[in-house]
Amino acid sequence: MFQIRVHGRGGQGVVTATEMLSVAAFEEGRHAQAFPSFGSERTGAPVVAFCRISDKEIRLREPIMEPDAIIIQDPTLLHQIDVFAGLKPDGYVLLNSHHSIEALGLAELVQGRRAERFCTLPATELGLKHVGRPIPNVPLLAGFAALSGTIRLESVVLAINERFTGKIADGNIAAATEAYLLVKQMMEGAHAKAN
Repeated sequence: MFQIRVHGRGGQGVVTATEMLSVAAFEEGRHAQAFPSFGSERTGAPVVAFCRISDKEIRLREPIMEPDAIIIQDPTLLHQIDVFAGLKPDGYVLLNSHHSIEALGLAELVQGRRAERFCTLPATELGLKHVGRPIPNVPLLAGFAALSGTIRLESVVLAINERFTGKIADGNIAAATEAYLLVKQMMEGAHAKAN
């Protein structure tokens, strides 16, 4: 079972992101489960949502305390809560920022881990560019697909088309495609640096 925890703020589409992630997994014939954990339900308040993906039926219902992957939709949360709590030693981290992991002061977190599993992506900018709104969730889903290989970009596109129509769907598909390609390029650069 692969477990993902998504951190963000109210209004950034955190819950929608995990729902779309589960739909993408279903599109691939897998079992998936998505659910949120709310504190105060207001715009800007910290929100956490969870997604499990498995080839077998999922019986667990509790929050994910030891994720295989963490997606952080709002970098201001880095200084507010411990978004990395419980991350497995070989886990993935995708962070919405145009700054590098090192520039964000997270180099220590990467030490002793596989650096190529840590990636930043300017998802808010991609949302603005393609959809006209600063919503980072869809670019981060596609970036996660590129980073982890857990789901395919084609499945993310199918999930987008199930959720949105018309220009909004087209814009989200364009944002997802660009995000996917950006993360693939970053990963190739990281592999080249390591070798």
